[in-house]
Amino acid sequence: MDLRAALAAHRLVAIIRGTDPQAAVHTVLALADEGVELIEVSLSGADALSVIERAREALGPDRPLGAGTVLTADDARAARRAGANFAVTPALGDGVGAARELGLPVLAGVLTPTEILAARPLGAAALKIFPAAEAGGPAYLKALRGPFPHELFVPVGGVDEAAARAYLDAGATAVGVGSPLVGDAADGGSLPALRERARAFLKVVQKDAS
Repeated sequence: MDLRAALAAHRLVAIIRGTDPQAAVHTVLALADEGVELIEVSLSGADALSVIERAREALGPDRPLGAGTVLTADDARAARRAGANFAVTPALGDGVGAARELGLPVLAGVLTPTEILAARPLGAAALKIFPAAEAGGPAYLKALRGPFPHELFVPVGGVDEAAARAYLDAGATAVGVGSPLVGDAADGGSLPALRERARAFLKVVQKDAS
């Protein structure tokens, strides 16, 4: 898949990290049904590889479905076997290169200018600014865009609806959103409430949103 194009087009990555595998699968499918095109299942969630496998079977072979918290080469290989077609990392670990070797585009985690430079030879499709809120929020992202105007940045961490709009206005290509979007749905919480939050976030990230 063309992750760069997908991030630019859809501008939202939903991050699922659940304690209930069945609920996590239902969460993936509800988000997909609401039109959230980019969904990441964190490998730190309960039985995450099974969640990816089951979600992939339900979604079909071509829908974007990522594995998050890919730290090692083993993580990348397991994610690929489970059916992930992109990988997300919290840092520049072995998982980045391994995922690329497997043909998976990578949203690679960075925080500092030094790490942004270090990511370039690794071939990441885009760069995840993490943890974004703790790093300084939209103002920090805007500062990074000065020396790095051509990088595709995706802030993750503490991104609620208001912050999502602010990051996009500051030049983010997309935003990654976990609990402000998913809530407790992946732990067995309300799917109707999840759907309402998904619709609200999709309105926020629309290119013509004010």
